[in-house]
Amino acid sequence: MVKGISVVIPNYNGAHLFGDTLPTVIQVLAALDLPSEVIIVDDCSTDNSLLLLQKNYPDIKVLVNPKNSGFSVSSNKGIAAAIHDKVLLLNSDVKLTPDYFNHQFKYFERPDTFGVMSRIEGWSDNKIQDGAKLPSFHGAKLKTSANYLLTEEKQMEDGLYTMYLSGANAFLDKDKFLLLGGFNTLFSPFYSEDVDLSLRAWRLGFKCYYDYNSLCRHQVSTSIRAKAKKEYVQTIYDRNKMILNALHLEGTARFLWYLQLIPETIGRLLSLRWHYVRSLQMFVKARQEIKKSRVALDELAKLLGCRKTVREVAHLISSNIPGKKIDF
Repeated sequence: MVKGISVVIPNYNGAHLFGDTLPTVIQVLAALDLPSEVIIVDDCSTDNSLLLLQKNYPDIKVLVNPKNSGFSVSSNKGIAAAIHDKVLLLNSDVKLTPDYFNHQFKYFERPDTFGVMSRIEGWSDNKIQDGAKLPSFHGAKLKTSANYLLTEEKQMEDGLYTMYLSGANAFLDKDKFLLLGGFNTLFSPFYSEDVDLSLRAWRLGFKCYYDYNSLCRHQVSTSIRAKAKKEYVQTIYDRNKMILNALHLEGTARFLWYLQLIPETIGRLLSLRWHYVRSLQMFVKARQEIKKSRVALDELAKLLGCRKTVREVAHLISSNIPGKKIDF
């Protein structure tokens, strides 16, 4: 079910990380009896990334963006260039453990698998950064921040449903990724594009899994912190949460969410979080592109004969864990 693996790594000024991360990727692939490749998409780095790759990693395929474009564009470009049927999308600040893939191939024996992500821990500690993602709602608004695991590890051997696959490490079926149209560049330069992609997969009848027995190690948000100021990051984050809800909520839920925006905006202004106004302005400016994305999803849903609502997706994920003890 896995004929070959392409590892795609978007990069922006990650030269200082390569010595720690790339050897782990190369070693893991070398241990597999499968054809593989590593593709790095450089997003106009201003450090010595390209020179270092050319000198120390000549077998890695390097693609260069003509302008700085963000995570979605870089990821789409790398996955489109991949020659193998399965793609591991990996952050430039992630290290793989030696048996990283050992428990993940089984998920692709299931024809409706879109992808799987692993447990993520810190570089220098055993603190879990990401569990499986459990959807919830605050009023009409979709919340995406809840991480969960099961208390008994044996109950996680067959994997957990996860609302989305983290962009830090997502092992994907390439054909399904291309069928869905890849990451939506509306979310550029960063944040929530992985949630949107996975929600589209769920809504169209595919499934996303979290494998506790697989492990990678992640250094948190290095590239974003180096590139953007905190307020700018928060502005993009809030804008993208608005876009996410506008794309996926339907009918009454969508109308109620728009109403909910009014008191939320007032509350943020009263707490002097003025950047939220800019987030709202950027969201309104994107309304035509949001409409186009909704139409594209509708057309694909008709083609595939499946169109779940976000509430139905949430119910499907939560219904897989009744009676089991959960750690949040």
